[in-house]
Amino acid sequence: MNKNLEKAKELLIAEELTCCFTDGERIFKSRDRGVKPLLSYLADGIDTKGLCAADKVVGKAAAFLYVLLGIKCVYADVISEKALQVFKNHGVEISFSTLVSAIRNRTNTGFCPMETAVENINDPKAALEAIKEKLKELSGNK
Repeated sequence: MNKNLEKAKELLIAEELTCCFTDGERIFKSRDRGVKPLLSYLADGIDTKGLCAADKVVGKAAAFLYVLLGIKCVYADVISEKALQVFKNHGVEISFSTLVSAIRNRTNTGFCPMETAVENINDPKAALEAIKEKLKELSGNK
């Protein structure tokens, strides 16, 4: 495992983060849940190209956001099969602890709404729009 990815993974665990990005010099950390930190980095125009990331849970929606952020390698505690495929299709180096068929929602009553929102999408930009629409819908702002 590359040293920047190892550092991101160490910080993820030691500081109980939800995600962490680093290139050895810059470090971005978050405890926000779901795709929120990834969307924030995109919206704020933060340059994350070429960084390594460690994340607690990566579904297909998050995988597309990592592609858009230009992340070169990702470690996931838990990753969905569809997220793994997105990373393979876009040349992102991936390592993980647990592979699952799909990410479940927080109440474990069904699938993650973000995973469902991008289920039939294969383009990162189209996925971003679907994610934004789903978030609007979930917040009651249709």
